[in-house]
Amino acid sequence: MGQTLVYKILGEHLVEGKLAAGEQIGIRIDQTLTQDATGTTAFLLYESMGAARVKTDLSVSYIDHNMAGFGPENHNDHLYLQTIAAKCGVYHSRAGNGICHQVHLERFGKPGATLLGSDSHTPTGGGIGMLAIGAGGLDVAVAMAGGPFYLKCPKVLGVKLTGKLNDWVAAKDVILKLLSILTTKGNVGWVVEYFSDGAEGLSVPQRSTITNMGAELGVTTSIFASDEQTRKFLAAQKRQQDYQPLAADPDAEYDRIIKIDLAELEPMAACPSSPDNIKTISDVAGIETRQVAIGSCTNSSYADLMMVADVLKGRRINEMVELAIAPGSREVLNMLAENGALADMISAGARILESGCGPCIGQGFSPGDGVASLRTFNRNFAGRTGSKNDQAYLVSPETAVASALTGRITDPRDLPELFGLRFPKIEVPDEFEINDDMIEQPPGEKEAAKVEVLRGPTIVVPESPKSLPQKLKGQVLLKCGDKITTDHIMPAGKFLKLRSNVPEYAKVVFNCFNEEDKPTFAERALKLKEKAVGGVIVAGESYGQGSSREHAALCPMYLGVRAVIAKSIERIHKANLINFCIVPIEFTDPADYDKIEDDDEFVIDNLLEAIKSSDEIKIAKADSSLTFIGKLELSDRDREILLSAGLLNYTRRKVDG
Repeated sequence: MGQTLVYKILGEHLVEGKLAAGEQIGIRIDQTLTQDATGTTAFLLYESMGAARVKTDLSVSYIDHNMAGFGPENHNDHLYLQTIAAKCGVYHSRAGNGICHQVHLERFGKPGATLLGSDSHTPTGGGIGMLAIGAGGLDVAVAMAGGPFYLKCPKVLGVKLTGKLNDWVAAKDVILKLLSILTTKGNVGWVVEYFSDGAEGLSVPQRSTITNMGAELGVTTSIFASDEQTRKFLAAQKRQQDYQPLAADPDAEYDRIIKIDLAELEPMAACPSSPDNIKTISDVAGIETRQVAIGSCTNSSYADLMMVADVLKGRRINEMVELAIAPGSREVLNMLAENGALADMISAGARILESGCGPCIGQGFSPGDGVASLRTFNRNFAGRTGSKNDQAYLVSPETAVASALTGRITDPRDLPELFGLRFPKIEVPDEFEINDDMIEQPPGEKEAAKVEVLRGPTIVVPESPKSLPQKLKGQVLLKCGDKITTDHIMPAGKFLKLRSNVPEYAKVVFNCFNEEDKPTFAERALKLKEKAVGGVIVAGESYGQGSSREHAALCPMYLGVRAVIAKSIERIHKANLINFCIVPIEFTDPADYDKIEDDDEFVIDNLLEAIKSSDEIKIAKADSSLTFIGKLELSDRDREILLSAGLLNYTRRKVDG
């Protein structure tokens, strides 16, 4: 039996375990990326391990999230990241150079390599045949220090793409279609591998849109073959030496196959407020929109924005619409400026934003009350835009620009009739205009030793987790429902600048559930911590979906949370909980979830013994009115990490001997 591409790359990088679905494996990591919202903590933890120069083939630190400097916090982080990168042998992409995933794809990504990033949309790199995986910053720090990355060996879902996309139907519609089939939950432990003639016809930017938003499925990553399309893209980036052809064997067997005929797709939207609330544009056409945003790491490539510029040329956006456009990289922005496309967009009434994450993470351009906002982004969780009760729709650039012209959700296939427009066929250029002036190469070891690392007063080294007790006395701080995202746990937007100061950032844990004139989650948690009572969070299905932000575990840990009991927990968040010594428990019988209320007190006897050797754990209410069994789905390494009081302590002990 032939191998899938996923298993070929895993096999080349395997350092521990065996390639069998569900088994714990360790793989060698070739490249890492961090960004400023997660990177400061990642590098602080890296320093705490006593590590010096990175041992990967390549590590890059990007500034792309916290770009708006309201107060000193963001710039303090930038200066720290710039100097610690030089100290540790890491490339540094400066603020304004672009979004990490777009820039990494353009300038660093290599087919067949492994990439670990402290951002959940790291799978963008799968568009050029990388095995690119998102993880918490501490896992990335360990990889930078030369340690393997551990994961469950995945099942592989083959998505057979046939046919060809029709005019005005986009790569975004491919991933929206798959989200309509698989939803955002129940896909932990899978990797998506795209193949067949339909996949071969998609360009690298189109493929990367699909792999990027594949993160919303909850899968480990997504990947396309490395083929002629990949070679052309890398050649245009003057990196043809990084190309190698890679594909699954012709007789490869997948654990499941889904077939999608590209010719049958139509424009689609993820409606408020989940990436899997999918409807066709024809179903939602006519809804008024007052705001359109085009950009993010999903849809800000040269090809995407050239299409937008072509549609806007010589026209004006609707007078009731605000249109924002954020090129994904400085390279793209420069090319749009030089060929006149930028002027076409500005003349049409568009606002040009920085080459960064911006509105996608609630950093400006929030919609007004009750306003339907169309965005070419990858997430539309409630409140993520920065506006409470927002109405955010995720759409393709084609649908976005059509709607900006009309002031209502518009099927882009209607543009020829409405405006006499032909479909702009944009090709990946034969040669990009390369300018790496804002990517700083690290100095040699002798010069690096002289670098002074700048640490502003708003940068606080995170405290280490405390050891778990043999008998855990806990109290339910919060009972929440299904699909609780890391945005719910740790809000972004205006709070993002606090990420390098855990004591301050922890004050807004579960801020969305806090009620006026009542103690906050953080205040209640700290009171329990003072009494040596562990905080417990109870949740439904797919707890912790969304971003890789380890603060969603780090800050609750700081507040004294010791356990999460949920119907299911998403991959990255579960790893982060373990890394920061919070015990992830899943209900054996989901019906037990309904028997628990806020403030219930629990006792878990023999906690350490259960972590050490059992797949089950007995949990009892303190008043003996309920006893139930939870599942401990942990690898041997997970158990060691929890018993060592977290990954940082576990790593230190490994280094010491």
